[in-house]
Amino acid sequence: MTNQLTELLTNWHQQKDQYQWVLGTIIETQGSSYRKAGAMLFINNLGQYFGLLSGGCLEADIMRQAQKVMDDQQAMVIQYDMREEDDISWKLGIGCGGMVRILLQPVSAQNHYHNLPVLLELLQGRQNVSYQINLTAPDNSNLAVVNKSIDSHKTSIQSDVLNVQLKPVPHIAIFGAGIDARPLVAMAGNLGWQISLIDHRTNNARAQYFTAATQIIRQAPEQLAEHQLLQNIDAAVVMGHNLQFDAAALAILQTSTAKYIGLLGPTHRKEKVLKQAQLQLQQTSMPIYGPIGLNIGGELPESIALAILAEIHAVLERRDAGFLSKCE
Repeated sequence: MTNQLTELLTNWHQQKDQYQWVLGTIIETQGSSYRKAGAMLFINNLGQYFGLLSGGCLEADIMRQAQKVMDDQQAMVIQYDMREEDDISWKLGIGCGGMVRILLQPVSAQNHYHNLPVLLELLQGRQNVSYQINLTAPDNSNLAVVNKSIDSHKTSIQSDVLNVQLKPVPHIAIFGAGIDARPLVAMAGNLGWQISLIDHRTNNARAQYFTAATQIIRQAPEQLAEHQLLQNIDAAVVMGHNLQFDAAALAILQTSTAKYIGLLGPTHRKEKVLKQAQLQLQQTSMPIYGPIGLNIGGELPESIALAILAEIHAVLERRDAGFLSKCE
């Protein structure tokens, strides 16, 4: 299981009435912290937890505190301040140097499961969601509403309500299912992404080699003109190793919702594929990333897959993919 919230919610939902549950949410941080406000964790009365609010250093103590919440069926706030030497964080040996406040809420039918089933349904429906927690009355039910504002992506507190802005997991379409697509699908699966693999050719897209794929579509790219896939993807990688196949994929992707379209291969091949695609479309309006991937070195399919997914991740998160350290 990954730490993607949709997967955590799915796991919880399948067992929501079998155990007692507590939802842990980071509501405030100051200074350095592993996770930021809005991060969530699910804890049950078997002593299991799903998700992470720290690098694993706080979870044991959070579970101890969560047992009190299960016993009393009342929400509580706990705080770990790594800046204070008399705080429990020092006894736990944590050295992040920041402060984290965490809200623990019992989750049951009595509080409508804090509308977590609604949150799950919206995320599975690929909606952006604002999950709202009333910090002055945390025993009241949380709310999950569609976030229609494309400019509102950051978690914030307004009028004592924590608005956790959530997005569905990235959905990547991979056109071409040869041997070099295997590590790409596997790594995207490890990220918890939704993966659609498209290839109609007989020797490709064998299910036993792509166990992480959400779906395998055995159709030629040009047959997908009316397919709902095109309106539900965030990124696409074209790696069919065939001029006509790749050109058809680029052409059809011009009508998609993809924020990233990447083409495997060198620049001179990209020019040929684009020219072929333009014959089908007259023109291509969406930018095509290619050569694809970040320049991290390496020639193996695994290294190339890592470079591709890192670039896609940066584009979707609107980051520059630069070095975080200042080391030369």
